[in-house]
Amino acid sequence: MNVREAVETAVTQPIRDLSPLSGGQIGDVYRIILTDGTPLVVKFDDGPEPQLDIEGKMLRYLAEHTQLPVPDVIFSQPHLLIMEWRPGQSRFSPQAEADAAEHLAALHAVTAPDFGFPFMTLIGAFTQPNPPTAGWLDFFREQRIFHLMREGVKLGRLPQSFVPRLEKLGGQLNRWLAEPERPSLIHGDIWTSNVLAENGRVTAFLDPALYFAIDEMELAYIALFKSFGAPFFGRYEEIRPLPPGFYEERRHLYSLYPLLSHVCHFGGSYVSMVDSVLRRFGN
Repeated sequence: MNVREAVETAVTQPIRDLSPLSGGQIGDVYRIILTDGTPLVVKFDDGPEPQLDIEGKMLRYLAEHTQLPVPDVIFSQPHLLIMEWRPGQSRFSPQAEADAAEHLAALHAVTAPDFGFPFMTLIGAFTQPNPPTAGWLDFFREQRIFHLMREGVKLGRLPQSFVPRLEKLGGQLNRWLAEPERPSLIHGDIWTSNVLAENGRVTAFLDPALYFAIDEMELAYIALFKSFGAPFFGRYEEIRPLPPGFYEERRHLYSLYPLLSHVCHFGGSYVSMVDSVLRRFGN
């Protein structure tokens, strides 16, 4: 079944227009217009093990449990995800960055008894195991760093020589990191193209990679990939001040997870960036 047939079967209405969109590491993305004029966004994956239903579950979780602006999910199955169309572009004025900070600060105030999540989530094409874990450092080491370390080695994109270095660092995390007071819900993948804004306001956060973590994981990702700049961080710290040392030290440690994710997806220069982080911390 092709994408047009799949969508028309799901919504029981013909498509008037279908055009591809850029972005998305899983499947193909389209903007469609139904015959009644309704615009929608469609993700379609006809691969052997599609998992678009997990993205649908994450978006529905955000809609039900938070105030984060996300598109409504119209239809969700492993091979097909149909969502509400949200206006906006991935270019941010200082006002839009400040608005994003307010939204994410509110998201990070959502808490849970343990680190992890009620179900397995995804970071791009890779699984995020989320067993309920009482301690953040244990969760960060075992379910994030070591999990993607093993994936990267298995794929041949992370040299085996990195394993003892990462394992050594994993055993020393308490030298630089402390347990947070409580878990924070994070979006997990605040890449520039995963946020839309219009007229100084965020209209949608897309492609979540949810779990309960420490809020600094989100901020380290944003700092690493420069998704937002000074207006964002200034407004965020007005709402949720950060303990000293985040910019100088902790953000580099927390960047290991998104860097390892990029190693698993792309390899190449991201391996040297992981190497730089390890060297910074004496490994």
